[in-house]
Amino acid sequence: MKNRKLNFILAILLPIQWLLIQSVSTKSSFIENYYSLGLYPYIARFSRIIFGWLPFSIGDLFYILLGIIIIKSIIRIIKTRKIKFLKIIVNISIIYFFFHLLWGFNYFREPLQKSLQISSTDYTTEELEVFTHQLINKVNHLQIIITHIDTLKVEIPHSKKDIYIKVENGYSKLSQELAHFDYKSPSIKNSLISLPLTYMGFSGYLNPFTGEAQVNSLNPMVSYPVTSCHEVAHQLGYAAENEANFIGFLAAINNEDIYFQYSGYYLTLRYALNDLYSHDKEKYKAAFDSINPGIIKNMRESHEFWNSYQNPFEIYFKQIFNQFLKVNKQAEGIKSYNRMVGMLINYNQQHPFLEPN
Repeated sequence: MKNRKLNFILAILLPIQWLLIQSVSTKSSFIENYYSLGLYPYIARFSRIIFGWLPFSIGDLFYILLGIIIIKSIIRIIKTRKIKFLKIIVNISIIYFFFHLLWGFNYFREPLQKSLQISSTDYTTEELEVFTHQLINKVNHLQIIITHIDTLKVEIPHSKKDIYIKVENGYSKLSQELAHFDYKSPSIKNSLISLPLTYMGFSGYLNPFTGEAQVNSLNPMVSYPVTSCHEVAHQLGYAAENEANFIGFLAAINNEDIYFQYSGYYLTLRYALNDLYSHDKEKYKAAFDSINPGIIKNMRESHEFWNSYQNPFEIYFKQIFNQFLKVNKQAEGIKSYNRMVGMLINYNQQHPFLEPN
């Protein structure tokens, strides 16, 4: 009787939670000051201390267990033809609460553009073209330093474990100028579900319940350093994908390790090229033709890797994630990943990190 009463209370709390969150989600300044910069850093640091020392992902195990429970529940429903609606709502209510308490409120914080005083994220095709050529010059330069010949692709010599250790260096350098990006008690791990993530088309994810940064261990190594930096940005409370891309890039290029720098500039160049292609195909072709052959080999290798895992279900997984982002106030959904380009173009004009052509 007591359990039924408790379950009823928890079920009733679900719509109440939803209404409260919808109300609070419009108060970005409150979220920024009292949650993202107030409570959340303590929650995140505590989670990383508790789970970070473990060599495997507790968060992945949680999802695997949750998947097994869901499958068993579906089989039971099919066999008994009975649905325990109250129990389902109770479980959703509990997960919904802990998701927002432990991380989810970060979706409603103030835009990073405001805290970094980036005047705009708009840009012209000409500005995009100039920025893309600046990136090409930088990536070409780094590729030559690493390989000594423009036709060789860059091979990352570090192990995945070493990459996770080295991530902290870039954030340490970055936090000397931008204190909010200070990263302590690291918790970055290979995902136990890397193969499913690859089939879904994802390079990694942050587990909001355990605070662990999960990296798809099958990722092409050339993008591994900057992908790891991206997931750490989520750990620091930056939920928007374009902002995590932006911070991950800055952490990678500020790293003392040249392979991190190459990885950061390389992946950002790919975003810029994609954007330029959608704006002006002729300018895209001219830009692409100026890239060192070794870099193109890196790009082709990554392209072939992801193509080899394409499947009919990937589009549905991405549509689900797209809707998830939109529900959490990311109006552009998956397209928001590429908005990082506009942030970087304007940030580079105010705080140059690329040499002018």
